[in-house]
Amino acid sequence: MTVQDVCNSMETWAPLSWQESYDNAGLLCGSREQVVSGVMISLDCTEEIVQEAIEKGCNLIVAHHPIVFKGLKSLTGKDYVERTMIKAIKNDVAIYASHTNLDHAPKGVSYQLAQQLGLQNGRVLRPFKQALKQLTYFVPTEAAEKTRKALHEAGAGNIGNYTGCSFSQEGIGRFTPNTAANPTIGTANQVEQVNEEQIQMIYPVHLEISILDALKTAHPYEEVAYYLNGLDNTWDEVGSGYIAELPEAMDARTFSQYIKQKLELKHFRHTAWLGNKIKRIALCGGAGSFLLSDAIRAGADVFISGDFKYHEFFDAENHCTICDIGHYESEVMIKDAIHAYLSNNFSTFAVLKSMTNSNPVSYA
Repeated sequence: MTVQDVCNSMETWAPLSWQESYDNAGLLCGSREQVVSGVMISLDCTEEIVQEAIEKGCNLIVAHHPIVFKGLKSLTGKDYVERTMIKAIKNDVAIYASHTNLDHAPKGVSYQLAQQLGLQNGRVLRPFKQALKQLTYFVPTEAAEKTRKALHEAGAGNIGNYTGCSFSQEGIGRFTPNTAANPTIGTANQVEQVNEEQIQMIYPVHLEISILDALKTAHPYEEVAYYLNGLDNTWDEVGSGYIAELPEAMDARTFSQYIKQKLELKHFRHTAWLGNKIKRIALCGGAGSFLLSDAIRAGADVFISGDFKYHEFFDAENHCTICDIGHYESEVMIKDAIHAYLSNNFSTFAVLKSMTNSNPVSYA
């Protein structure tokens, strides 16, 4: 198995097209053709983690946070980013990052945080928009089922818990081949009429190339008539944050002890408890203040995230309680999820979780 095989596997779960525009997810260094001897899973990628990977025989690091976030203009070792990259390159250790695309993916970072807290009845807090498109194409009736099957296998026609979704209607297709054409049906310079189906189905934007390849391969015509429409539909399985419920409502004191125990916290920052029983919890792994308004609209009693600035705490305005548990603490459990995912997909090399604590924040 090669580095590219692992990249493909991660991007099946969290396609790179789902990352934010400012992000830098993907393969950051190393050869895609390199055979993998072992994979080290980490939240961050530092010099210490590269050394750990070397010592444990891993030549690929899969991290959540990209070590290269902004453009590098030199590799002289003047800071920890450059030193980490130099160490990895010298020792043939490839580095891959799955960041905001994994935040947005089904069963991604915020979902894993909810699982750690034992929450239930969950959904994405802010689903993606404009991540789905509609394909409409025209095909001879006798070839309709073949094309439908090929498109479904390529990933089109899935809606929530339903697969193989499409709509079709019958009609008459008319066309005139010219002398340069090589028509499956018809004769040059003669009008042809064919019983056809118009078929429509929804597909994820990131699969567009493979879906159109499947259509053109399965379709009998030399020239395939189709068109694509962008959709404003939300994709409820993909997006930012998560909202779910505790198994039982708790008072503030009980809830505070509960999250400390579940997340192994000594302490966390929070706004005032509002006096009501706590049941509905919104979450965002990492820096999640941008989702506070979504949490309030969704009726969350508590919003758990990290990296709130002082003035951002005021924005709760007694609509919900903000619990800032720390950036590292809200995301570290994604290591377990990546480890389980890659271990399930690959059996020819070791998949190990880094034992290095990369949290740069300490508490006195």
